[in-house]
Amino acid sequence: MGQMTQALSNWKFKACKDEEWLKATVPGCVHTDLLRNGVIADPFYATNEHDLQWIDKIDWEYQSFFDIPASLYSSTKLELVFDGLDTYADVFVNGKHVLSADNMFRTWKVDVKAIATEKNNQLSIRFRSPVQEDLPKIDKLGYNLPATNDQSELGGLGEQKISIFARKAPYHYGWDWGPRFVTSGIWRDARLEGWSDSKINDVYVQKDNVTAAEASLTITVEVEAEQNWAGTIKLSTQGHAWEQEVDLKQGLNKVQVPAVIKEPQLWWSRGLGDAHRYTFTAELLREDKVIADKSVRTGLRSIRLVRDKDAAGASFYFELNGVPVFAKGANHIPNDSFITDVTEERYRHEIVTAVESNMNMLRVWGGGIYEQSIFYELCDEYGILVWQDFMFACSMYPGDDAFLLNVRLEAEENVKRLRNHPSIALWCGNNEIDSAWAQYDETGGWGWKKNYTAEQREKIWADYEAVFHDILPDTVSAFAPGTDYWPSSPLISLSGDINQHAHPLSSEGDIHYWGVWHAVEPFENYNKKVGRFMSEYGFQSFPEYETVMTFAVEQDLELDSKVMRAHQKNGDGNRLIKEYMDIYMSEPKDFPSFLYMSQVLQAEAMKMAIEAHRRKMPFCMGTLYWQMNDCWPVASWAGMDYYGKWKAMQYYAKKSFADTMLSFDRTDDGSIQVYVVTDVLTPLAGDLRVTLYDFNGSVLKQETVQAMLQGNSAAVMFTLNEQEWLEGLDAGSVVLYAELTAGGQKVDSKAFYFVHAKELKLTESSVRITEVAGSAGTKFTLETDVLAKQVWLTAEGEGLFSDNYFDLIPGVSKTVEFRFRVSGEAISKPAAAGKVQARSMIDFLANRKAAIG
Repeated sequence: MGQMTQALSNWKFKACKDEEWLKATVPGCVHTDLLRNGVIADPFYATNEHDLQWIDKIDWEYQSFFDIPASLYSSTKLELVFDGLDTYADVFVNGKHVLSADNMFRTWKVDVKAIATEKNNQLSIRFRSPVQEDLPKIDKLGYNLPATNDQSELGGLGEQKISIFARKAPYHYGWDWGPRFVTSGIWRDARLEGWSDSKINDVYVQKDNVTAAEASLTITVEVEAEQNWAGTIKLSTQGHAWEQEVDLKQGLNKVQVPAVIKEPQLWWSRGLGDAHRYTFTAELLREDKVIADKSVRTGLRSIRLVRDKDAAGASFYFELNGVPVFAKGANHIPNDSFITDVTEERYRHEIVTAVESNMNMLRVWGGGIYEQSIFYELCDEYGILVWQDFMFACSMYPGDDAFLLNVRLEAEENVKRLRNHPSIALWCGNNEIDSAWAQYDETGGWGWKKNYTAEQREKIWADYEAVFHDILPDTVSAFAPGTDYWPSSPLISLSGDINQHAHPLSSEGDIHYWGVWHAVEPFENYNKKVGRFMSEYGFQSFPEYETVMTFAVEQDLELDSKVMRAHQKNGDGNRLIKEYMDIYMSEPKDFPSFLYMSQVLQAEAMKMAIEAHRRKMPFCMGTLYWQMNDCWPVASWAGMDYYGKWKAMQYYAKKSFADTMLSFDRTDDGSIQVYVVTDVLTPLAGDLRVTLYDFNGSVLKQETVQAMLQGNSAAVMFTLNEQEWLEGLDAGSVVLYAELTAGGQKVDSKAFYFVHAKELKLTESSVRITEVAGSAGTKFTLETDVLAKQVWLTAEGEGLFSDNYFDLIPGVSKTVEFRFRVSGEAISKPAAAGKVQARSMIDFLANRKAAIG
């Protein structure tokens, strides 16, 4: 009776053409197994990536021998289940072919009761080379489909872009921040499942209508039965219970039970309330005996994407439990090129970083994977909303029947798998394809269309519509009713004409703004190009010196070295960082200084963007920068590097995402406005003090005003005339400082400079660090004699400071806390920092005398 499982272990693997078997780890992949066996060198080191492209050209085999315990073997149904096979695989049990897989994103299962024996079963899986499998498909199609980020040349395939044929993580084929490692392997759990009589496959808690007064639910229980019988389904959660009599038929049964919970505890996103979760347990009973059971965890909440016409165009925001939420966060990519190397601890580090950076949303971007369950569980736990892409990005895809069916089954399974997670706010069809192809704008898009005949173009677009306008929205509405679907990011609306495709000035839909970076537009354009929801924008930097030294040696430390170029996947990346640095910053004195400067440059760019978006609320109601994380050590747009180290930008994002924030805006008419922006739902009353200091800390001018603000809004609290305040002063020698206090507590503070960093008259400063008495080496107060820009603190201990890369004004002291999160802990806690060192911008300049001016 009931259900039993047995994990399959003791794996070995080899290239099909070889004789010798090597030990394998499952879940895993060929690359990580080769590395563990010492066959290949570290794929991330130096230019090793280039030497490992042979791995994806050959076939590989995995094998395991197993016995089956009598209790499991006696089950009437005995299924072999793979939660993930990457990607083209043939499975044999005791020499008999039982299964062929062709989609990394699907679960594969087969009943092996008739083939398996109690002792010494042989399981063998042959993975066909994804390269050899898919190359012939180009000839069959007759042309290459566009796939901009497929690094086919690096893979030795010239112009042949094969990534679009495989239902496999697109970034495996390379991206403009990631290497090309086209993996094969058993990447999720493999097991035997036995059951007799009946089992519960799925429990879905559909939120029909959720308010603070009442949650009205439909709970769907999917039961598989061996024969017809009558019984009872009992559902329970937190002191509530419901029962329903059922007549089960042989095969699959769907039982729907209506349920109401009065005054439910709602699930809220971070900053708005508790992310409360309920565990619902379903039990299948025959005469009071439990035949099968299953529990799921979910949160009770209502969420919708609001796109209402207004005077400016149309809104684009998420409403959670009736409250408009300003989305603050980033785009998430897979945390590793080798997904199975990502531990639960690494996932928690990422989500805690999001929480401690005051975020409330992450976008799971469409070029990676439908994330592991732990990712969504952590988002549920911490109140992080998820914008979930389907796995399609920056490419056009084939539209043959087999491909479309494969996509339909993949979508159905993943929507069903994730639909109970309260964190899922939206399903989005793809990343950037609508705007890249630009069907209704002959000269628009990325220039893809010009490579095809009229007939080919018609077919390619029809295939696109089949997936993104038919299959995917149908799947979402069928399996997660009430959940919003957005066809492509970015998009204005599904209008079927030129007004469909997003552009940086659209006043509807979402926007990916890349004028800063790719088009070398000035940072200041972040203030002008603000849409209703900014779902992508970004600026690159290098990781810190310690991270660079994990893949390089001293002689590699120059921008144009072979190794540095190998760890910069955006063709123009290094040139762009340098070009922008020349515009805004002074010259760094050496390569480690260049790394520091690149981080400060990125941080300043992202601060300007985030704050411009937040000042424009409620016109703009979302800002998700590109990107949260890295999949290997690399120069990229990430705010946190591969090893989880916070770059300068992460500290800046934490401040710019603060629930209540001050922000400066310089207008075209020569005035400077001080905004207060708050996501807190209650009104704010406090004092705003604005002070003009010189770099020695002398107060040149000061004004204090009352700050009154409605909850969940942004408003100008103070305006000053730049010319008047600067009269007779050197603009490069003064700083404007605003401080907001409420109820005697400091809420936020912000500094503003009238000129670019390279025009500031910086001088040598002496930063004093004093340990706060009684803090046991966890808190420090910093003071300076002259202005210190972007003070970078480092500690002996392991952990992060509560703030870093901040400016110190003489007379305005700053206290920081050193924190560390123990593995598995929910939050970081004060920790002893050991010896603390402070450096600032002046220490990294090539010509300190010039700066001293």
